[in-house]
Order: sequence, then structure tokens, then C-alpha cells
Amino acid sequence: MSDTITAEDPLSGEEIDLPSDVEVGEIIDSPATGAELEVVSLDPVTLEEAPELEEDWGE
Repeated sequence: MSDTITAEDPLSGEEIDLPSDVEVGEIIDSPATGAELEVVSLDPVTLEEAPELEEDWGE
């Protein structure tokens, strides 16, 4: 059994290795672009650029 799985970086199109125990909602740093990517699906493994968090000024 493999300790890694591969997924396509949505920004660069490159295949990147992820830990086999990755979960939906997890944030991964792309080794290809340095961008933060969010795991949105596991079957197949799908990544999207993580949304920028906005500050919540108590509103």
C-alpha cells in the first residue's frame, strides 16, 4: 500500500504527491507554485485554490 497519492495542481497542471491520509477540507501547500490548495474531493482527489480568509472584525 502506498503512503502517497497524486493529484493535479489546478494552477500549474503538474502532478503533486499528497499523503494517503489526506482529508476533504485539508489545506496543502503546492510544491509547484507555493499556493495554498484545498482538497475538495477524494474520489478522485481534486484540489482547488484555497479561498483567502477575510478578517472578521466582530461583525
